[in-house]
Amino acid sequence: MLKGLTMMRTRLILMLFTLGVLGLFAGFGCRSTNPLADNGGGRTPADFPELGADVFQPMDGGLTLSPEEIKGRNTWNLWCGGDEQFWERMSRESFGLIDLLKTIDSRKRGERFKEFGLINEPGYKQASKADQYGLWIDEAVEPEPAAIDPKVYGHPTGIMGFRLFENPDFKGEAVKKWDGNRYYADPDYAIRRDLVRPYRVGISCGACHIAFNPCKPPADPANPKWDNLASAIGNQYIREGKVFANLVKEGGFFWEMLKTQPPGTSDTSRVATDNINNPNAINPIFQLGSRLSVAEPEVLAGETLLLPGVTPTANVPHILKDGADSVGVVGATLRVYVNIGMYSQHFLQQHNALIGLTGQKPFEISMAQKNSVYWLATQQKFTNVGKFFTRLKAFRLEDAPDGKEYLTSDQAVLTRGKVVFAENCARCHSSKRPSVGADDVEWYRQEVLKPDFQDGNFFSDDHRYPITKIKSNSARACGTNAKRGHIWANFSSETYKGLESPGDIEVWNPYTDKMENWTVPGGGNGYYRTASLISVWSSAPLLHNNTLGVFTGDPSVKGRMTAFNDAIEKLLWPEKRLGTNSIWRTSQECKLQLQASVIPEPLRTLLKPHMDPDGYLRIGPIPEGTPINLLANIDPEADPAKLLGLCLKIKKVLLEIKLKHLDAAASKALMRDELAPDLFRISKCPDLIEDKGHYFGTELADEDKRALIEYLKTL
Repeated sequence: MLKGLTMMRTRLILMLFTLGVLGLFAGFGCRSTNPLADNGGGRTPADFPELGADVFQPMDGGLTLSPEEIKGRNTWNLWCGGDEQFWERMSRESFGLIDLLKTIDSRKRGERFKEFGLINEPGYKQASKADQYGLWIDEAVEPEPAAIDPKVYGHPTGIMGFRLFENPDFKGEAVKKWDGNRYYADPDYAIRRDLVRPYRVGISCGACHIAFNPCKPPADPANPKWDNLASAIGNQYIREGKVFANLVKEGGFFWEMLKTQPPGTSDTSRVATDNINNPNAINPIFQLGSRLSVAEPEVLAGETLLLPGVTPTANVPHILKDGADSVGVVGATLRVYVNIGMYSQHFLQQHNALIGLTGQKPFEISMAQKNSVYWLATQQKFTNVGKFFTRLKAFRLEDAPDGKEYLTSDQAVLTRGKVVFAENCARCHSSKRPSVGADDVEWYRQEVLKPDFQDGNFFSDDHRYPITKIKSNSARACGTNAKRGHIWANFSSETYKGLESPGDIEVWNPYTDKMENWTVPGGGNGYYRTASLISVWSSAPLLHNNTLGVFTGDPSVKGRMTAFNDAIEKLLWPEKRLGTNSIWRTSQECKLQLQASVIPEPLRTLLKPHMDPDGYLRIGPIPEGTPINLLANIDPEADPAKLLGLCLKIKKVLLEIKLKHLDAAASKALMRDELAPDLFRISKCPDLIEDKGHYFGTELADEDKRALIEYLKTL
């Protein structure tokens, strides 16, 4: 027994040592030695002209756009900004987690929407055979418009927002070593760091934002037509984990974390990681002009002033849930492109993309403007993207097929709903505002009854409110990437970085079954901007993390209304929510696992005796029912002594669970007694209940709640 215990301890220590070494190895591997190498093969910004042909004319309800707006839509839907370099690099340096070339495998076309939430591009079909490299790429039924230059925008993959580029490094020995059949069949071959693929896959903003027009839903979601698509509604069906971390193996903790991520959400702080698991709903973009009408002044300084059109003080609208994107439309959009891989040569210098153990430094705008042709080209394009955004309006239920059947015909009920909205919601959820000194409630009572109240109304004041007032899950509001000294510091205002802590919030400890106080850090953390209610009937589940309401996966009007009715009931009758059952937990016993092939030699040989027969190195077990965010939100920059102590306790507890074959109840008790207090103290955000918050209107009479719902359907 003693010998066995000693062997187990030795194995665990070796595994922990391996993860530490690989963390350093990852940081080293992601640091370019030549940050000036983003010249697009010797091209200039002039070599990446905007596309003026209206190639997406049937989309977005067939809007008639100006030449500038057409260019803006084309950029949004097609332009990858050179990020194909980043995603190709991740396929070699992400420890076997990411490979977009496998994501676009044409043999999955029929199941892409159902399984991945991806939007198939009209005019393409599943490949009948592999191409000359043995790769399965969708085949065209009709050719893409000739105006789309593949040297600028790549080739279509058959998935909206995903573009295919020839790999300039695929030559000579790389061609000789390539084996398409082995690439799909042999995972050890496919994740080799020296494997050069024939193509690079890039993604545009449309990859996450193009989805179905609620007023023109597709007859078959797997085979949409162009007029079924909307450019910037936000894809509320995408399963981000399956799409971007498509090689994660079941049975591991990371697999469990991605499994619990709600559809239609994106954890935009996973790369660059802030070590908080905080996926949030992908934003629809409506009525930018109305956003500007309520934009509040922000103080800007430092490198932020290098962004186009930026002045030291400016009124700027926000799109991110926490209002951190506080530098204007062009700057906020440029940040998104960097976040999805543009100018990765510098981006990956400033942080460790996946592990996050080596700290962050701000992305330098001056570096990008000096050295990245893709940054300069993108910077020129996004004025027109902003112009396109100003044309995007609400999708009205009354305009959807059979939509009027879901609207009340009782005008008295609808009028009452308008008044309830005026008295209880409009102060935050209207961009039309009373003059200073006016009686807000009385003004709204009068205005909401006017036929033009909805015209040009963004249905948000775009103001940041403290989490102590909103009371929803605070993980997204506690993201640190835009704080001073962090990766996006130059894309957030001094106003944001100067926000004081909103104070203490109550968080649920699942091991003691009690509420505990936790102090939200200051310096930007702890605030949410008011969400827009435009087309709210079409966008459920609700809340910033898509946790309120059932996910139907059905883009028909019936499917959307089923989701909306369930979500709005739970919003206004909070007793119908899941509460503590909404905490994301492991669905089964799992382990931290790593494919042995990614471990560098000679460490791989040293650890071979401790590897499982399938070629994986595993640490665990982590019991079924473990709250995922208690482990996912550990602060790697906490006091080193506390971190070391926690690691030793985790090692001790996991070992005891395994050696004593403890059942779920005993494992939970052991974790409660040994780990929970330390995990809470060292967490960047121990707020675990996901579907709480926004209790405004919950004290209304049921009759008023029903009337309010009828009015919300009309927005």
